[in-house]
Amino acid sequence: MQETATYAAIKKQYHGEWVLIVDPVTTKDLEIVKGKVAWHSKDRKEVYRKAMELKPKHCAVLFLGGPPKDMEFALNL
Repeated sequence: MQETATYAAIKKQYHGEWVLIVDPVTTKDLEIVKGKVAWHSKDRKEVYRKAMELKPKHCAVLFLGGPPKDMEFALNL
């Protein structure tokens, strides 16, 4: 596991990947400010499997990229 890093640094380093962040520091609105990347992968299931293996007390799983170009959205108003 690496040292604590800011959200901006994590996003830059792992752009387009799923990340497991342990011991995240958040704002009162639960936006992540910084944390430690415990695992990262392009495969979401792999990150969730690692989270189940590590069983961290506090964690966040995030995708650090935009939606795929061919993705369609439906709004339910």
